Amino acid sequence: MNVQQSKGGKPDLNTQVRQVGNALRGIYADLLDTSDLAAKYTGDAFEKRRTSRALAAQAVRIVTNFSPEEAAATVIDGDLDQGIDAIAVVEGAKPHVYLVQSKWSSEGKAKGERQAVLELLAGLRLIDEENFAPFNPRGRRLAEYAKSVMDQGTVPITQVVVMMRPDIPGEGFMQAIKNGEDEFNRYGPVLGNRIILAPEVWASVRADQAPEPVNLTAELYPWFGMGSDALYESYQGVIDAEQVAAWAEQHGTNLFNLNIRKPLGRTPINNSLITTLTEEPANFWYYNNGITVLCDRAEKVERSARAPQQKPLKLTLFNASVVNGAQTVRAVAEALEKEDVAAEAKISIRIIVTHAAKVFASNTTRATNRQNSVGDRDFIALDPVQGDILDEMRAELGLEYGVQRSEVDLPEESGCTVVEAAVALACAHADSQYAARIALALDPLWERGPQGVYDVLFRPRPGVYLLWNAVQVLREVRRCLLDLRKRYEGRAAALTEHGTYLLAHLVFRLLDTEGIDEPDTKLTWVEEAKAKTRDIVERLLPLTIQVIDALSERRPQIRAVCSDSDRCREVTERVLEAMAQGKDGFTADTYRRVRPTRKRRRPNAVQVLVDKRVLNEGEPLTLSTAYPLEAEALKDWLADDPQRGRATWTNHRTKPVVWAADGQQYSPSGLITRMWELAAWADRPVANQGTARWVTSSGDTLADLAWRTLGDLEEPDESDEAGRRKEDEIGQ
Repeated sequence: MNVQQSKGGKPDLNTQVRQVGNALRGIYADLLDTSDLAAKYTGDAFEKRRTSRALAAQAVRIVTNFSPEEAAATVIDGDLDQGIDAIAVVEGAKPHVYLVQSKWSSEGKAKGERQAVLELLAGLRLIDEENFAPFNPRGRRLAEYAKSVMDQGTVPITQVVVMMRPDIPGEGFMQAIKNGEDEFNRYGPVLGNRIILAPEVWASVRADQAPEPVNLTAELYPWFGMGSDALYESYQGVIDAEQVAAWAEQHGTNLFNLNIRKPLGRTPINNSLITTLTEEPANFWYYNNGITVLCDRAEKVERSARAPQQKPLKLTLFNASVVNGAQTVRAVAEALEKEDVAAEAKISIRIIVTHAAKVFASNTTRATNRQNSVGDRDFIALDPVQGDILDEMRAELGLEYGVQRSEVDLPEESGCTVVEAAVALACAHADSQYAARIALALDPLWERGPQGVYDVLFRPRPGVYLLWNAVQVLREVRRCLLDLRKRYEGRAAALTEHGTYLLAHLVFRLLDTEGIDEPDTKLTWVEEAKAKTRDIVERLLPLTIQVIDALSERRPQIRAVCSDSDRCREVTERVLEAMAQGKDGFTADTYRRVRPTRKRRRPNAVQVLVDKRVLNEGEPLTLSTAYPLEAEALKDWLADDPQRGRATWTNHRTKPVVWAADGQQYSPSGLITRMWELAAWADRPVANQGTARWVTSSGDTLADLAWRTLGDLEEPDESDEAGRRKEDEIGQ
C-alpha cells in the first residue's frame, strides 16, 4: 500500500494523526508527569489523556522553541487546571505568556467547543486577578510565574488552541475567542490567539525527526572564488587537516547526508591515506583528490578589502554536506587520532553554494562521484523516493532506513537497509521472476527503465508497513533455512542456499498477505505471519526439491533453476498447486541427512568471491551471532568496542577482510581466531569456518555468497580436523 497523499504532497489526515501520535508518545513518554492519570485510567483511556498532554507540550514547542523537557514542564493538565492545559512563559528582551489548550483525537476529529474557550478565559482572569489558589499545585506555581512576568509591562499573552483536526472550528468557537480578546484588549492590544491544526503539528514532529542541519566553518588559504557571472557561488582552495578532523568529530556521519554513501570503513586505500597522513603529511595534498562540499548558503569574511586573495578566507557554510571525499574525511580523522603530525597535512577543497537547488545538488553529487568505484546501488541514494521512505519509517515505526552504503549495518531491531528492503520486496512480488533475477547477484535490483527491477519495486512508492513486514518475513525465512540446512544434504542442502529467494517468494504466496500493507503500529500481521513461516518452510523445502527433480529426467542444477525466470514460474505453479491439494514432500524426503558423512572438499570461498568480483571494495561486513556459544563468549568483549564486530571487504586472495578495530587485513578464519584470542575465550575451538561468520549488507554470509556463485560451500581445511567436533558444537 502506498501512503495516500493529499494536495501539496502531505499524507492524508489519518496518516498525519497516526504519525503525530507515534511521535508524541516517543518524545514525551518519560517526560510528562502522569501519576494522577495512572490512578484513574487504564488502556486506551489513559493513552488518550497522556497523548493530549503531549500534544499540549508540542504546541508549546511550536510557539516557543522550548526543548521537549522544558515544554513538558509547562503542562498543568488535570484536576483544577482551570481550563488551561499548559502555561509557557518566555522571559528576556521579548517576554511572552502562552496559555495552551489541547484537543486530541485519534480520528482527527477534535471538537472546537465554545465552552472550552470560555474555560481558558476564566483561567486567565484568575491569573490576572492574582487568584492562584484554585489551581492545582503545578498550575499555581506557573500561574504565579506568568503573572510576575505580565506585571513587567505590556507583555503579550496568546491563547494557543491545538486541535487534531484539519480545519478551523465553527463560528461559535471563533466568536468566543474574539469576545475574550475584546475584554482584555480594551486598553491596548494584549491578548491574541494562535490556532494550531493537525497539519502544522504533523509538520513539527516531522521536523523533529529530520537530522539537524550541518553548519561548518572553513578557513581557506590559498583560495579563489568564481566570478559574479557564475551560475553558482563557489570557492576552491586549501584547508588544513585539523579543520576537517574537527568536522568529523562534531558531526559524525551527518556530515555526509547528501552523499551517495557514507565512509566505508577501513580499506587498503584508506589505510594508504592514513599512512601518508602519518608518515609524510606534506605530500598528502599531492596524492589526494580532495573533497567537495555543497551548502545552501555561505557567509564569508575576507581579511583584506584591497587584495582579499592574499589573506585567508573564512566561510560559514549552512546546511553543508561532503558529497565527494567521505573516505578522505574519515582517513584524516583517524590519522589525527593516531598521530599529531597528521595535522600538518593540507587538503584541496571545493565549495559550491547551491541555494537549496535540489536538482543541481543531486546532479553535482552524481557527477563528482563518477570517477570513484561506485555502482548503481550507490546512486539510488539520490532518488527522492528513498528519502521519503526514510522519513516515513521514522515517522510511522520509529525505525531507521539505511539508504547510503556505509561501514556500519543497522542492527536488525533498529531497522533495515535499502538492500534488504529491495530483496524483500522482490520476494514478496506476485511475479516469481524478480526472486529469480536476484538469485545469483543483487545488481539487477538497481537497474532502471522498462526492463529494470528497481522501478517495479519502488514505483509507485511502497508503504513502509509493506516494506517492513516483508523484511521481517524474509528474515524469518533465512533463520528457518539456517536451521534446516543441518538436516539436509545434497540437492536439498543446495536449495537452502540457492533457493532462499525462491522459497521466500513461495512463503509470501502461501501467507495471507491481505493485511501486509495495512497501518498497524503493533505489527500484528507480521507477528502472526512469522509464527506461520517456520511450518510453511519446513513443508516447502522437501516439496520444492521434489518438484525441481521432476522437471526433467536429467535433474537440473539447483542454482540454474533458482536463477531462471521461466523455470521459477513453473516450479512456483507446481508447488502452490501441490500445497493447495494438501501434498507435501515429507513422504519422499530423500535428501534428509541420516548420519554424518564426509563431504568432498569444496573450492576456497575467498578465492571464489575475489576471482568473480562478487563484492565491491569496502563492502561492510558484520560479525554473525548465529552461533550461541560463541556469541555468549564474545558478548562483553564486543560490547567494549563496537568496531570489533565490524569489517570491510577488499578483493585480496588471502587476506580480504579489513578489521575495523585495527585496520589490518586478515583471512576470514584468521580474524575470527585472532578475535577469540583477544577475547580470552578459554574454550575456543582449534579451527573455525570464518566465511560463515562474516555477514554482508544483504544478510548473506561470505560462505552463502560463495555457494551461490559456484554451487559449493567452503569447508575448513583437512588440517582443521582436530577442531571440527568443537566447531559443530558451536553451530548447534
